[in-house]
Amino acid sequence: MGQPRIVAVRSRLERDAALEAASGAPLRFLSAEGAAAFLGAAGFRALLGEHWPQGILDCGDAPGFALEALRLGAQALVLTPEFPAFPALERLAREAGAEIMPVRPPAIDLGRIALDRPAGRAHLRRLLALHAAGRMD
Repeated sequence: MGQPRIVAVRSRLERDAALEAASGAPLRFLSAEGAAAFLGAAGFRALLGEHWPQGILDCGDAPGFALEALRLGAQALVLTPEFPAFPALERLAREAGAEIMPVRPPAIDLGRIALDRPAGRAHLRRLLALHAAGRMD
C-alpha cells in the first residue's frame, strides 16, 4: 500500500472528508502549524478521535507542549530542534515509540479545498491518488 498520505486538518469536517476520499487507504493527520500552543495535545486528540495514533502534532518551538503530547500518547510530533532540550525529548520520544520530526512533513492542505462541494471532494480524491502514486509531495 505504500507510505500513508499526510493531510493537514483543522476540523472534524476535514478529517472526515479525508477519510472518505482515501477509501480505506492509510492516512496520517498533520495539525495546523504550532497547533499545540492553541489547540493542545488533548484538543488534537479529541479532533482525531480514534485516529489519534495517526496524528502528527505540530509543537512549533515549545518543548513543554511536546512533552505533554508524549504523555498523552502522541506517536509523532513536529518540534523545532534549535533548543538545548531537543536531544532529551527526542530520546524520550524514542523510548515511548514515538517520533519527533524537526520540520513539518509535506502534506495536502485541506483548508484550500472546498470540501462542502462535490468538485472539491473529487479534487481531494485526485490529490490523494497522485500522492499515493508518488507524483506529488
